[in-house]
Amino acid sequence: MPALLQSYLPLVIFMAVAGGLAGALTIAPFLVAFKAPDSEKLAAYECGFNAFDDARMKFDVRFYLVSLLFIIFDLEVAFLFPWAVAFKDVGLYGFWSMMLFLGVLTVGFIYEWNKGALEWD
Repeated sequence: MPALLQSYLPLVIFMAVAGGLAGALTIAPFLVAFKAPDSEKLAAYECGFNAFDDARMKFDVRFYLVSLLFIIFDLEVAFLFPWAVAFKDVGLYGFWSMMLFLGVLTVGFIYEWNKGALEWD
């Protein structure tokens, strides 16, 4: 039985070091942080406009557009990683299907760019 427990010793040491480091990094900001709050630091930041206006105010559609573009290109990267890992196994069909996917996204990006959706005036 001691041999079995001894085989778990590196795991216990790793968990103890990780827990101690996590605890130290959690407590350290409270001990060393500069504390000088003012009204600007305590104010809520809401997407570039004053957070204390009317809740029914018009919201600029460009915020939605930027978030949708981010999601689209984020998903593109999420599809590229597994494809790149399995690149040798997918063959020519997998290569050209990914090129078609990237082409459609590129055409969409060029369309958005030409329409001025990325301009922030």
